[in-house]
Amino acid sequence: MTDWKTRTKLIHSGIRRSQYGEMSEAIFLTQGFAYDSAEQAEARFIQAGPDEFIYARYGNPTVRMFEERIAAIEGTEDAFATASGMAAVNGALTALVKAGDHIVAARALFGSCLYVLEVLARFGVEVTLVDGTDLDQWRAAVRPGTKCVFLESVSNPTLEVIDIRSVCDIAHAHGAVVVVDNVFATPTYSRAVELGADVVVYSTTKHIDGGGRCLGGVVCASRDYIRKVLEPYMKHTGAAMSPFNAWVMLKGMETLDLRVRSQTASALAVAQALEGHPKVAAISYPGLPSHPHHALAMEQMGAGGTVVTFEIAGGKDAAFRFLNALQIVTISNNLGDSKSIITHPATTTHQRLPEDQKQLLGITPGLVRLSLGLEDTADLIADLSAALDAA
Repeated sequence: MTDWKTRTKLIHSGIRRSQYGEMSEAIFLTQGFAYDSAEQAEARFIQAGPDEFIYARYGNPTVRMFEERIAAIEGTEDAFATASGMAAVNGALTALVKAGDHIVAARALFGSCLYVLEVLARFGVEVTLVDGTDLDQWRAAVRPGTKCVFLESVSNPTLEVIDIRSVCDIAHAHGAVVVVDNVFATPTYSRAVELGADVVVYSTTKHIDGGGRCLGGVVCASRDYIRKVLEPYMKHTGAAMSPFNAWVMLKGMETLDLRVRSQTASALAVAQALEGHPKVAAISYPGLPSHPHHALAMEQMGAGGTVVTFEIAGGKDAAFRFLNALQIVTISNNLGDSKSIITHPATTTHQRLPEDQKQLLGITPGLVRLSLGLEDTADLIADLSAALDAA
C-alpha cells in the first residue's frame, strides 16, 4: 500500500470488509460491542487488538477505516478522528500541555483557535503569539522548555504562508512539538510531515467532506503521540467522531483529489480575473506571483489552494453591497464545499477580535474570503464581476 499513488490510497486505504464482502464501506452504527465471555472483556480492556473495539468513544470500525485512510494520505503512522475540527485542535494542544508549560503560536489564526489558546492561558499555560511569517520572531520566542509550537500552514483568512521547515527546525532545536493546522493546504497539497511537522490537524468538515454535510476533525501523528498522548485525553473527554460522519468522510475522500484540483484551478482563474480590478483594493492568493509568499507556497504545496481573499474598495458598506449582489456564490462561513462560498471575516469568523488585533492581522472592513466550489469557472467570474459593479 505504501507504493500506491494518492488517488488509489484515497479509495482503497483502510478498508475493512465484513463477511458479506460489501463494496461500499459499512457503517457500524453502534455505541458498544459484545463479548463472548467475561474473560474476553477483561482481556480487551487490558489490550485491545487492531480489530477489537470496546466503546464508540474509544473507537469504531467505520471510524477506524477513516483514520487509517487519512493517515495513509498524510504520511503518518496513525490518526484519531474527532467530532469537529475545533475538537481536533483543542485535543492536539490540550493533551500536550499542563499549567506552567509554554506554547508559541502564529498570531494569524482562526478565531476559535485563538480562543482555545486563551482558555489554555486561563489554566496556567504561557502563550506567546508571533508573526508567523517572521522567522526571527520564532527564534526569539521559542526557548528551552517550550512544549509546543502551533501554526496554520496557510493562515485564515489572510492567506499568509508559513515556512514550515524553518519553523520546525527552530522548534525541534528546543525539543518542542510542532502542531500544524493544515486545512487551507488540504491533504491534496500537504507536505507538512515531510517538512518536519509532528502533528497535523484537519477540520474534515471542509474539503474532506466537501459537500457541506457533516462536522468532523482529525489529528494525524506518530502512533506514540496518538495512542499515548492524545487518545487518553480524547476518549475520556468525549469528542469522538460519529460512525455516520466517518462514513461520509470516507465517501468524500474518494473524490477529494479531483475536487481540490478543480477548485484550485478555479481559484487561480478567479484571482487572475480580479487582480487589478478597479473595485478590488487588494487581493491575496498564494498562486499569484504577486503574493509575497508565492515562491514558498509553490515549494511547500505546488499550488495556491482553493481560497482567494480580496478587499473591496469602499470598506464594509461596499463589501456588503457586493455580497448581497451575488447570485451563484453563497454567503456562508464554511469553506471547502462543492458550492462556492464567501465570507466577511470582520463581522463573522473573526468578529470577536478587538479592532486593533483585526488591523494587525489585516482583517479590514472590506475584506472578503472566497472559497471556490465546483461550478463553471466562467459563471463564477461573471457573477463576481457583476457583483463588483454593484459594489
